[in-house]
Amino acid sequence: MIEKVVNRLNLRKACRQVMSNKGSAGVDGMPTQKLENYLLLNREQLVATIQTNSYLPSPILGIDIPKSNGKTRLLGIPTVTDRLLQQAVHQVIMPLFEMEFKPNSYGFRPSCNAQQAVQQAQLNINAGYQHIVDIDLKNFFDEVDHCILLQLLYKKVKCPTTLRLIRKWLRAPILIKGRLVKRRKGVPQGSPLSPLLSNILLHELDKELEQQSLRYVRYADDFSIYTKSKATARKVGNKIYLFLQNKLKLPINREKSGIRKPVQFELLGYKLVPTYIKGEKGQYQLVVSEKSWKNLKLKVKAITRKTSPYSFEERIVKLKEIQRG
Repeated sequence: MIEKVVNRLNLRKACRQVMSNKGSAGVDGMPTQKLENYLLLNREQLVATIQTNSYLPSPILGIDIPKSNGKTRLLGIPTVTDRLLQQAVHQVIMPLFEMEFKPNSYGFRPSCNAQQAVQQAQLNINAGYQHIVDIDLKNFFDEVDHCILLQLLYKKVKCPTTLRLIRKWLRAPILIKGRLVKRRKGVPQGSPLSPLLSNILLHELDKELEQQSLRYVRYADDFSIYTKSKATARKVGNKIYLFLQNKLKLPINREKSGIRKPVQFELLGYKLVPTYIKGEKGQYQLVVSEKSWKNLKLKVKAITRKTSPYSFEERIVKLKEIQRG
């Protein structure tokens, strides 16, 4: 498998993907624009270090980015060289897992998106499954257990060199405010591999939900279960809580979790309101949540304010970034 990872064409494809994603420089300060030339000059040496197991990833650059609730989230930025190699690994191992992922998993997958997840939730609710088990995983990306994840990877990835590479990336220290911090759990958000690794781990949750014949929707670590009664919702919620705690070692944020009715439920920036159409009792339509509207208005105001130090062209670029998401 490692031969496929370091194949010239695979590395070139990975290089194009990392450059198109742009993103910030890591601890070495090298920007994505220099990656193509770097690969041209250093490909053979880079491949040799991987094949001899002497390759060592650089520390991850930790940056706090603001969340909509006023708090911050730690984003981990690997160097562009590490992002290149992670993307190369991703391209090779992703097809092995993708064929087994469940149709109700919509996050970070080919031909899947957040709109499909929200529409599936609406279909479930309008079909009468209106007691919703809404579970929030507490700091999911920071809590992923490396042993469990590597065991799941080993089921499909039998190449020791590839597994060793992934393990090195998982254990790479993170540089936070000039201080190196060891990592013994978690998958850094900001790396090309993290979305796939999160789906590999939470695929175990999908299998458990399908084994119980439950209706659910999952978008990365956001998931909700749809039932027809409050008693069933409580029973299901307790079972899944124990599964997450005992099998996957993932903590739940109890403050943000609970059993919701459709009008109390929000998913990926949307909420549900009754249709109020004659003859359509118990039917709901999707609208954008107040929090999403508020965040959008604040972002647009910050860019379009006369006192903002942007040229007209810069304002257009930033507005397009908001539109794109």
